[in-house]
Amino acid sequence: MRLVYLGTPTDAVAPLHALVHAGHEVALVVTQPDRRRARGGGVRQSPVKAAAVDLGLPVVTPERAADAVEPVRESGATLGVVVAFGQILPEALLATPEHGFVNLHFSLLPRWRGAAPVERAILAGDTETGVCVMRMERGLDTGPVYA
Repeated sequence: MRLVYLGTPTDAVAPLHALVHAGHEVALVVTQPDRRRARGGGVRQSPVKAAAVDLGLPVVTPERAADAVEPVRESGATLGVVVAFGQILPEALLATPEHGFVNLHFSLLPRWRGAAPVERAILAGDTETGVCVMRMERGLDTGPVYA
């Protein structure tokens, strides 16, 4: 399957590798722009960008997710995969791949929607947690859960 992959932090690197090693064609990787990572430190690329470059995959780093619509369209991807990208995707982007986007969300929905679900589960003292694969729709973690 021809995919576009959106992710940024270290936690999103292993799923990228898994998709590539499973034989999927990752036509484009979209990640957050290079940023200053520490006080007094230099500008660094995201962990996903570093992994994509190592894998020889094309990468774009738009300031706003809306700026990725044209590169995603040009990639010819039929499905988008999102893992901790760091921005809400606009409808124009969600509608670009033929089969839309799925999201690997780090909680058992609907308990912890939104950002920082792992931290929120720990702070709440949850004794059980997991991950969900869900279809992305307009809104924050509002699509149906597949697994």
